Amino acid sequence: MIEVTGHIALADDEVQVRAVRASGPGGQHVNKVSTAIELRFDVMGSPSLPERVRERLARLAGSRLTQEGVLVLVAQEHRSQEMNRQAAFDRLVGLIRKAAEPPPPPRKKTKPSKAAKQRRLDAKKTRGGIKAMRGRVRGDD
Repeated sequence: MIEVTGHIALADDEVQVRAVRASGPGGQHVNKVSTAIELRFDVMGSPSLPERVRERLARLAGSRLTQEGVLVLVAQEHRSQEMNRQAAFDRLVGLIRKAAEPPPPPRKKTKPSKAAKQRRLDAKKTRGGIKAMRGRVRGDD
């Protein structure tokens, strides 16, 4: 079992992990060793996720979610397969935890008070007066 939150845990058979070859530079080592990890998790078919978490996770996943509703995470930032496996699981757990958080309450629109508007206009007038006094001094010729 993969413990995600206090009330969400994933069964081990819900997550498929396979080793693939990493891309990028690395010379001979990267060409002969499969160190990158591809993790697949069926978001839409998972019995462990509540419906609201499933919907939010699908939105958070973005382009990492296939049309069938499978989340695909690829970890290849480390040289060892085990570290990449841990990184992929950490990313999956982080995404699900973020999806499990309740959304923030909607913002309430507010208006500045009449007194606040007047203070702003007075400050602008004062500042404009200060700037007007910076002009060239003209004498009577």
